[in-house]
This record gives sequence, structure tokens and C-alpha cells, in this order.
Amino acid sequence: MIVQAIMFYVFASLAVASGVLVVSSRNPVHSVLFLIVAFFNAAGLFVLIGAEFLAMILVIVYVGAVAVLFLFVVMMLDIDFTQLRGGFVRYLPIGALVGFVLLAELLLVIGSWVAAPGMPSPAPPGGIPLTNARALGDILYTRYLFAFQGAGLILLVAMIGAIVLTLRRRADVRRQSIAAQLARGRAETVEVVKVPVGSGAG
Repeated sequence: MIVQAIMFYVFASLAVASGVLVVSSRNPVHSVLFLIVAFFNAAGLFVLIGAEFLAMILVIVYVGAVAVLFLFVVMMLDIDFTQLRGGFVRYLPIGALVGFVLLAELLLVIGSWVAAPGMPSPAPPGGIPLTNARALGDILYTRYLFAFQGAGLILLVAMIGAIVLTLRRRADVRRQSIAAQLARGRAETVEVVKVPVGSGAG
């Protein structure tokens, strides 16, 4: 218990410090790197409370995709961040108001949160502890099986559609023909040349 408390304060302190450095850092690349550090510390906090599935999703989705995408966009685009930050003080009251509204909504949601009556108990009769990943798997593949499969089908169709829309055949671009490569014979692939002695490349 003492180790968990120490790790909680370490992760929480690093997460808060990283969040402050994300906002206050002058270099946008450093801001994105501090954002990645904040995500990792938040994942550590999720692991401490037993939400290992959320920690895994946070690392895979946000660190592996979103934060890296931000980093590449910031590094590739020539953005004048000094000009963007020029109106920070001007829009500070509006931002503070929006932040206060979001904080009030979060407090209302957390205060009125209750467990659903149909949720499985943490300790099933078999004695095997019910983890978050197993609980989500039981719900997805039993109660919401058709919706889960439908979502996967929609994503598959969208992926195929994006590939078809972006796949264009151009005459000035050489394309690889795997069937032609596999159908080649030895005579078309290897050419044996007899070089006389002493007449090689100098």
C-alpha cells in the first residue's frame, strides 16, 4: 500500500508538471514531447487503480498515434506560433469560462456516477478475478456482438473505399507486376557472360 501511494504521488506530480510544461513551453516540439510524458504518467495512474485496459488504450492510441501525429505535423509545417500566441490574453476570459463549464460538467458526471445493476460482480463464483479487459470482452461479445461486428464492417468498408479513391493508375509511373515477376524464367532473369582473361573492368 505504501508503494502504491508513493507511485501515485510520483505519477501525479510528473503528470501535472508535464501538463504545465506543455502549455508553458516555447518550442512546440518540446510541448508535444511533454504531452507524451503526461500521457505515460496518466497511463501509470490508470494501472494503479486497476484500469489496465484504459492504460493500454491511452498508450496505444494517444501516444502511438495522436501525439506522434502532432509531432510530425509540428515538425513538417512552418507555423508561426508567435503570431498564434499573440491573442492569448485577449481570449483568456473566454477560455477560462469554457474551462469552468467543462469542470462543472465533469464534477456533475462524477458526482452522479453509479454502477449499472446488470454489471457483473468483481469476484465471480469461480474465484477468477474479473479484470477490465475480460469484463469489456464479455459485454462486447455477448450483449453488443452485432453492434461490434457492424462497426468493424463499417470501418472495413471505409478503409477499402479510401484505398479505392486514392489508388490512381498513372502512365508515367512504373508499377510492380508480381505475377510477371513470378512467371519469369531463368533465361529472362540470369545472363551468363564469358569474360576473357585480362579484359575485365579496370
